[in-house]
Amino acid sequence: METINLTIDGQQVTARKGATVLEAAQESGIYIPTLCHHPDLKPFGACRMCLVQVEKMRGFPASCTTPAGEGMVVDASGEQVQTLRRQVLELMLAEHPHACLTCWKRERCGPTDTCLRQVAVDDRCVTCPKNERCELQRVSDFLGIKEVRLKSYRRQRDIDRNPFFERDHDLCILCGRCVRACQDIRNVGAIDFIYRGHRAIIGTPFERPMEETNCEFCGTCVDFCPTGSLRERAFPFAGVAERQVRTICPYCGVGCGLVLEIKGDQVIRVHGDREKSVNDGQLCVKGKFGATEFVHHRDRLRRPLIKKDGTFVEASWDEALGLIAEKFKEYQKRPQEFAVISSAKCTNEENYVVQKFGRAVMGTNNIDHCARL
Repeated sequence: METINLTIDGQQVTARKGATVLEAAQESGIYIPTLCHHPDLKPFGACRMCLVQVEKMRGFPASCTTPAGEGMVVDASGEQVQTLRRQVLELMLAEHPHACLTCWKRERCGPTDTCLRQVAVDDRCVTCPKNERCELQRVSDFLGIKEVRLKSYRRQRDIDRNPFFERDHDLCILCGRCVRACQDIRNVGAIDFIYRGHRAIIGTPFERPMEETNCEFCGTCVDFCPTGSLRERAFPFAGVAERQVRTICPYCGVGCGLVLEIKGDQVIRVHGDREKSVNDGQLCVKGKFGATEFVHHRDRLRRPLIKKDGTFVEASWDEALGLIAEKFKEYQKRPQEFAVISSAKCTNEENYVVQKFGRAVMGTNNIDHCARL
């Protein structure tokens, strides 16, 4: 791989040729704040948080759209650059609840503390579903925002809800990540920027409900949102996960990778596995929102049931499998009376084994599958 050498904040950096200044910094462990950038999206340059100063280059270019060049000298954290970022962030925070972000007591605030002496409860970070997971919090802390001198403006719009997630326009910073994810990754285009100026919001055509658009409810927009504007309706205030578990989606045979966020013994969120998975981090509505529903459903069977005297009773796995084996032995003598029905929720490999079992072990060609796609 061809590489180039440049200097960022006095540190010698080696980057791959074709990388942007932001990518070169990130790959070298240098933090440059950004809100509209996402590794799966094309550079956008909208939030202006990643402004830098480049020697022999005019102005303050956005590092996410500026190609890194051989011998380039970049100032990514100088006082002039930081001042510009604070000014831009103040404009954003003027349209976003910011009482906690600028509060002088924040460093002593616990994760569930709610101050009742200053502003409304709904202005608090601790009442936001994405508290401690919000990228806006990290950027604000990095820039040391102490106050917002501009008059606060609230969009005063109702929260948009659908069966799977909701959008709070007051928490939206118009970074466009959800729009670009919907258009460029999913190729659906169910949402876009609508209206102009201070009336601009993210919405659907003619502000119709999401159910009346071509939205697939894949949840990609939710995963890409840097603030609490978009959030799942299941367990919205579960907080930060204690651990993550990588697994495979059980809903079909594609084998999409899932990452389960777990708190205690409860799955609180699901997102696609971006590493070594067939789905590149993308999920369908079942994979994204279905796991938390059936895993914790009160009617979920957790032990095998065997019918005795017309009533299902709990049994051990050994007892249940032993009963099945005995029944199968009887039908090996009468294979024409035996049939195998496979499942679309199994993997392709498991379905192959099922039909092989039917033909080679049970001696029957009566094999069917539930999928009719």
